Amino acid sequence: MSRIGLGRHGRIEDNAGDPLDGLVNLFDVGIVLAIAFLVVGLTISLKAQSAPKPSARGAARARVVPAPSASQRARGRGQPVGTAYRLADGRLVIVSPR
Repeated sequence: MSRIGLGRHGRIEDNAGDPLDGLVNLFDVGIVLAIAFLVVGLTISLKAQSAPKPSARGAARARVVPAPSASQRARGRGQPVGTAYRLADGRLVIVSPR
Protein backbone atom coordinates (compact mmCIF):
# COMPACT_ATOMS: atom_id res chain seq x y z
CA MET A 1 0.00 0.00 0.00
CA SER A 2 1.50 3.30 -1.06
CA ARG A 3 0.76 6.62 0.53
CA ILE A 4 1.17 9.90 -1.16
CA GLY A 5 1.30 13.16 0.76
CA LEU A 6 0.01 13.05 4.30
CA GLY A 7 -1.66 9.70 3.89
CA ARG A 8 -5.18 11.03 3.43
CA HIS A 9 -5.65 9.17 0.21
CA GLY A 10 -5.06 5.75 1.66
CA ARG A 11 -7.38 2.84 1.46
CA ILE A 12 -10.51 3.15 3.63
CA GLU A 13 -11.30 0.03 5.53
CA ASP A 14 -14.91 -1.01 6.01
CA ASN A 15 -15.24 -0.53 9.77
CA ALA A 16 -18.43 1.49 9.57
CA GLY A 17 -20.76 -1.48 9.00
CA ASP A 18 -24.04 -1.47 7.17
CA PRO A 19 -25.89 1.87 7.34
CA LEU A 20 -29.26 0.07 7.45
CA ASP A 21 -28.47 -1.69 10.75
CA GLY A 22 -29.78 1.33 12.66
CA LEU A 23 -33.04 1.17 10.72
CA VAL A 24 -33.48 -2.49 11.66
CA ASN A 25 -32.96 -1.61 15.32
CA LEU A 26 -35.60 1.12 15.08
CA PHE A 27 -38.00 -1.40 13.55
CA ASP A 28 -37.43 -3.73 16.52
CA VAL A 29 -38.10 -0.88 18.97
CA GLY A 30 -41.30 -0.05 17.09
CA ILE A 31 -42.53 -3.64 17.35
CA VAL A 32 -41.82 -3.72 21.09
CA LEU A 33 -43.67 -0.42 21.60
CA ALA A 34 -46.65 -1.61 19.56
CA ILE A 35 -46.96 -4.76 21.68
CA ALA A 36 -46.63 -2.70 24.88
CA PHE A 37 -49.43 -0.34 23.76
CA LEU A 38 -51.60 -3.33 22.85
CA VAL A 39 -51.15 -4.90 26.29
CA VAL A 40 -51.89 -1.59 28.07
CA GLY A 41 -54.97 -0.99 25.93
CA LEU A 42 -56.36 -4.44 26.61
CA THR A 43 -55.72 -4.07 30.34
CA ILE A 44 -57.55 -0.73 30.47
CA SER A 45 -60.41 -2.16 28.44
CA LEU A 46 -60.82 -5.14 30.77
CA LYS A 47 -60.74 -2.91 33.87
CA ALA A 48 -63.35 -0.59 32.35
CA GLN A 49 -65.69 -3.51 31.65
CA SER A 50 -65.44 -4.86 35.20
CA ALA A 51 -65.95 -1.48 36.92
CA PRO A 52 -69.47 -0.80 38.24
CA LYS A 53 -71.35 1.93 36.41
CA PRO A 54 -73.79 4.28 38.14
CA SER A 55 -77.20 3.98 36.55
CA ALA A 56 -79.13 6.93 37.96
CA ARG A 57 -78.61 10.23 39.69
CA GLY A 58 -79.84 8.94 43.04
CA ALA A 59 -77.96 5.66 42.80
CA ALA A 60 -75.50 6.74 45.51
CA ARG A 61 -78.34 7.22 48.00
CA ALA A 62 -80.29 4.07 47.18
CA ARG A 63 -79.21 0.66 48.40
CA VAL A 64 -80.61 -2.81 47.92
CA VAL A 65 -81.11 -4.98 50.99
CA PRO A 66 -82.33 -8.58 51.13
CA ALA A 67 -86.01 -8.99 51.89
CA PRO A 68 -86.73 -10.18 55.43
CA SER A 69 -88.42 -13.53 55.85
CA ALA A 70 -92.04 -13.73 57.01
CA SER A 71 -91.02 -14.96 60.48
CA GLN A 72 -88.87 -11.92 61.26
CA ARG A 73 -90.50 -8.88 62.86
CA ALA A 74 -88.88 -5.53 63.49
CA ARG A 75 -89.00 -4.20 67.04
CA GLY A 76 -87.85 -1.01 68.68
CA ARG A 77 -88.06 2.69 68.00
CA GLY A 78 -86.78 4.52 65.00
CA GLN A 79 -87.42 7.24 62.49
CA PRO A 80 -88.52 6.95 58.87
CA VAL A 81 -85.63 7.03 56.41
CA GLY A 82 -87.45 6.89 53.10
CA THR A 83 -89.84 4.88 50.99
CA ALA A 84 -89.44 1.13 50.61
CA TYR A 85 -90.35 -0.74 47.42
CA ARG A 86 -90.44 -4.50 46.88
CA LEU A 87 -89.27 -5.43 43.39
CA ALA A 88 -90.72 -8.23 41.29
CA ASP A 89 -87.74 -10.48 42.09
CA GLY A 90 -88.29 -10.10 45.85
CA ARG A 91 -85.61 -7.52 46.62
CA LEU A 92 -86.43 -4.58 48.87
CA VAL A 93 -85.27 -1.11 47.75
CA ILE A 94 -85.24 1.82 50.15
CA VAL A 95 -85.17 5.30 48.58
CA SER A 96 -84.19 8.06 50.98
CA PRO A 97 -85.79 11.51 50.69
CA ARG A 98 -83.72 14.38 49.38
